[in-house]
Amino acid sequence: MTKQLRTDLADVQHEIWSHWMRYLRTKGEYNRDGDFVLAGDSMKRWMRQTETPYQDLTEREQASDLEQADKVLAVLREIAGTKP
Repeated sequence: MTKQLRTDLADVQHEIWSHWMRYLRTKGEYNRDGDFVLAGDSMKRWMRQTETPYQDLTEREQASDLEQADKVLAVLREIAGTKP
């Protein structure tokens, strides 16, 4: 693996994480003391998803994961010089 490929993949992973954190902030609120509290229904769904193999996720959940995987594939295709 080249240093550039590793850096490009790290950039994509950071983008994926940043996207998640921005989304996460829409699912909770800050208390007066500054603590961030997530809505219970979101937590229940995410806990279920963490315990569910990819193939058993709903189509919508799989589509979301595929969207993120496509970001990684785009970097790999660029490095390989291929198109989707």
